[in-house]
Amino acid sequence: MNTHNRSFKKKLMKLSSTFSAAVAGALLFAGIASAHVTVSPAVSQPEAWETYTIKVPVEKDVATTKVALKIPEGVEFKQYEPIPGWKVSTTAADSGAVKTVTWTAEGKGILAGQYQRFSFVAVNPSAEAKVAWDAFQYYADGSIVEWTGDEGSDLPHSVTTVTADPAAAPEQSGHNDAKTGHDGTPGAADTNEGEQTATDSSAAVSQAAPAASASSGVQTATLVISIAALVLSAAALLRALKSRR
Repeated sequence: MNTHNRSFKKKLMKLSSTFSAAVAGALLFAGIASAHVTVSPAVSQPEAWETYTIKVPVEKDVATTKVALKIPEGVEFKQYEPIPGWKVSTTAADSGAVKTVTWTAEGKGILAGQYQRFSFVAVNPSAEAKVAWDAFQYYADGSIVEWTGDEGSDLPHSVTTVTADPAAAPEQSGHNDAKTGHDGTPGAADTNEGEQTATDSSAAVSQAAPAASASSGVQTATLVISIAALVLSAAALLRALKSRR
């Protein structure tokens, strides 16, 4: 009888360990999936000189070393806020309009369990629109996560609704008059443009798709495996309890 009890306890402990591991895996995946790169605010006014902020959380066990943000069509990038330890560069179209802004770490970057905010000023389109912010997150292990999907996808991009409807605007919009810079003084938006340097960000961004697809597939597979392990462990635990009775 004692031998039977010891055997049963060992099986129960093993099943409990498996069950706990499955739960932990599911919770870990949920945490990773919710760690999106976002751009705020979500609502702004036409022609406003808006102060936008891109928030970059780290979703892996390695550091994020670079972030590239594509400026949406109709949005005019003006200036950025300098961040210690980060170099900012831009690429421009033939017209001179900035198309991509890249923040590159000069040190270790954003470590696991951390996040970083980067702010910049841009002028919104004159007409109402929904502008999508495609972002590319580069990790120290060489992987690239592409935040370019539609809402509801595994890797969604942020969307800002540009509208003149007062009811749609937040209580504190954070935007400034279209004729002034972000500090409220005329022409302030042009003071830092001479400091921006062009890089090969566009070429790097074009290479992001394969790595992003792989990341999305790994996340989906991890979720499926975690759920399956959770269900199987729960079923085995119930069977063990019933047999004990």
